[in-house]
Amino acid sequence: MSGFKKFLFRGNLVDLAVAFVVGAAFAGLVKDFANSFITPLIALLGGKPDYTRLTVTINGTAFPYGVFLTSAIAFVITATIIYFLVVLPTAKLIERMDRGKEATERECPQCLSDIPVKARRCRYCTAEIVPATETPY
Repeated sequence: MSGFKKFLFRGNLVDLAVAFVVGAAFAGLVKDFANSFITPLIALLGGKPDYTRLTVTINGTAFPYGVFLTSAIAFVITATIIYFLVVLPTAKLIERMDRGKEATERECPQCLSDIPVKARRCRYCTAEIVPATETPY
């Protein structure tokens, strides 16, 4: 039983559970934002974007492709909102925060592995390297 307790309370499992709950709440937020603002804007331009009633009938069997089309449009709208309101601002914020940091690693000119800036020898290919703080002369 103690192994099961350890499994349940491991950090990454709890983090995953929290991320799932926050993600579900965020998905509802994005969906409501799209329904409240984006869908009406699309309706202003080209009519109501609800294609759920579109079907194709082959040999008496109806294929409701409109349901998929409506879901695909909702997915594209949601992905666009996520990109422009979450991903892009977060990337710019991280870039600003990392601007003043000094590099701690550099690329080995021989094997292209990441090595410490002050290294004299690559730990992967063992090539001798001039440290970045010294001049090569």
